[in-house]
Amino acid sequence: MYCSKCGSELASTASFCARCGQPVSVLAPSPAALPPVAGASSWPAPVVSTPVLPPSYGGVGYAGFWLRFVAYLIDAVISSLAFAVLLIPFIVLSGLGGAFSKIGSGEGIGDDVAPFLVFGFIFGVIGIILVVSWLYFALSESSSWQATPGKKILNLQVTDTEGQRLSFGRASGRFFAKMITGMIPLAIGYIMAGFTEKKQALHDMIAGCLVLRKV
Repeated sequence: MYCSKCGSELASTASFCARCGQPVSVLAPSPAALPPVAGASSWPAPVVSTPVLPPSYGGVGYAGFWLRFVAYLIDAVISSLAFAVLLIPFIVLSGLGGAFSKIGSGEGIGDDVAPFLVFGFIFGVIGIILVVSWLYFALSESSSWQATPGKKILNLQVTDTEGQRLSFGRASGRFFAKMITGMIPLAIGYIMAGFTEKKQALHDMIAGCLVLRKV
């Protein structure tokens, strides 16, 4: 018998613990003193560590380069339509429509004004393309779809590295990180999605994102 308070071994006839004074009425046998179960090993069972993946990973795999490329082509067509819809009001509101009509009629607009019109038109178009593309990708990938329409058609989703939905800020960071990816020669930054461990392109690594495919 062992004292349940201090663990000292007691004689079978003891009425209290000689070390701490604990009465025998509350004494209990030490687990070590219990007889072993027949057939049970005396060695403790090994503890096996099993990795636990987030629920979002269930039934999905990483999306490779070609699936993402096809999704990008679909998105390029859709975003181009949105760009065209916004370009017409831009031309009308900026007065470029009237200037172009004068050029077409041969009236001319003056050599001092023409360069400003040309550069204004170019920067305006670039600005519209940038804003439309940013909102298209960031809003779509941070929405409940977690994907652009092109990715949605191919059952792809964009998540963070834990498989969770992106915030608008992270989705925006992923979009602008594509500018860095585009600076890599031979499109290597994009092609990385075909051979990296988690099929991540360079902008995915920068923003801490994954592109997953439901299977």
